[in-house]
Amino acid sequence: MTDPWVALAADTDPGERSGELRRAHEVFTTAGRLEQPVRAVVGASWRRSARARVSPDDAPAVELGPDELGPYRAAHPLARAMPVIRELMGAYATDGEHLLAVCDAHGRLLWVEGHTTARRRAGLMNFVEGARWAESVAGTNAPGTAIAVDRPVQVFAAEHFLRPVQQWTCAAAPLHDPHTGRVLGAVDITGGDRLAHPHSLAFVQAVARAAESQLALLAPPPDVEVVRLGALGRDEALLEGRGRRLRLSRRHSEILVALARRPEGLSGEELLVELYEDESVTPVTLRAELSRLRRLLGPELLGSRPYRLAVPVDADFDTVTRRLASGAVAAALDAYAGPLLPGSRAPAVVRLRRRITEQLRAALIARRDPGLLADWAYSPWGEEDLPVWRALAGAAPAGQRAALLARVRGLDAEQRG
Repeated sequence: MTDPWVALAADTDPGERSGELRRAHEVFTTAGRLEQPVRAVVGASWRRSARARVSPDDAPAVELGPDELGPYRAAHPLARAMPVIRELMGAYATDGEHLLAVCDAHGRLLWVEGHTTARRRAGLMNFVEGARWAESVAGTNAPGTAIAVDRPVQVFAAEHFLRPVQQWTCAAAPLHDPHTGRVLGAVDITGGDRLAHPHSLAFVQAVARAAESQLALLAPPPDVEVVRLGALGRDEALLEGRGRRLRLSRRHSEILVALARRPEGLSGEELLVELYEDESVTPVTLRAELSRLRRLLGPELLGSRPYRLAVPVDADFDTVTRRLASGAVAAALDAYAGPLLPGSRAPAVVRLRRRITEQLRAALIARRDPGLLADWAYSPWGEEDLPVWRALAGAAPAGQRAALLARVRGLDAEQRG
C-alpha cells in the first residue's frame, strides 16, 4: 500500500480485512497491545483515544442543541462553502446510500446530509447534526482524526475505536481558512464497504480543495484595519491588526482591556481606579504608561481626552460574553482560552475575569452536558473546580461515575483541609 492514509488497497478483500481488524481491536482494548494489520495512523489514533479514556462502547454526545445549531452554523465560515460541497457530493451521497458530513474544528457535526436510510442508521450511533465527533471523545473516526492530524484520512470498519461505528467506512479531509491556514473543520463521506476504496479518499480531498477555493473567492483577505485583542488565558495580551502583531506588557494589557470594555473612553482619574489597587499611584505614573503605549500603538489607535481606543476592537473576552448572552454555551466555551489575564490584580480586570468565569461555569453546570463539563474540568483552570467536577460526576455515563466521584471526594477533602 503506497498511501498510509488509505485504509485498503484496491485489491484487498474488505470482509477478510474487517475480521482481522476486529480481532486486533479486541486485543488492543483488552490488553493494550497493537497487532497487525493495524496501520500506523490508526494505531497512533487508538493510543490517543485510550489516553483520552474513550470507552469503545460509548456514543458521542450532542453538544449543539436545536437552539444553538442553527445560529452557530449560519455564522460559521464553512456555511459559505456548503453550496459547492453539496454540488460535488450531494448526489453521490444520496445515490450511493452514503452520508456527507461537515464538522467544525472541534469535531461537532454541523451538516449531515444524504440517503434517508443511511441517516436513520447513523442516528442510532449519534452521527447527527450537533454531535461532537472529535477524536478525544469519539475515538478514531475519519472527521475527528483528520482534524487531529490535519491530514486527509480514510477509516475502515473496525479501525474505528467505537464498536457501534465499526460497520461503517468513512473518509474525511480537513478544511482550512485559505488566508490564515487555520483549520476550520473537515468534510467527510460516510457509508458502507463500497467506500473502502482509495478513490474515496481522493474524492474527499478534491472536494476539500474546491471548498477552500470557494472560500478564497467569497472571503477577501482579512481587513488590516480590524484590530483583535486576545487576553484570555495569557498574562500578556496579543494585539493583532493593521499589519502588526504585538505582544503587550502586563500593564499595557490591563490598559487595553479596560479601554476595550469602555469604548466611550475613560478619564485619567477613572483609569487610575480601574487599574491600580494602590491609591498612592499618581496620575503622572499612569500618564507615563499611556505615553509609552501610544508610542507603541500610534496615535491612530490610542486617543486621549478621554483615553480611548480610536478603532473598533474585537476582544476574545467580549466574544465569550456575547455568546453566553445569546445562550450559545458550547460556542462560548470554544472561545474561552482561559481566565482573563490570570496574573493581573488590576481591579477592572479582576472584576471582569471573575464575572466571565462565574457566568460560564454556571451556564455549563446548568446545561449538564458531560462533554462540555469535561472540557472545563480537565483544563488547567478547571482541574480543582469542585462544583464542575460534581456536576460532571452527576451527568456522566454510569461507567465513568466511580472514577469521577473519587475525584470529587479527593477535591472535597483537599479543600476542606
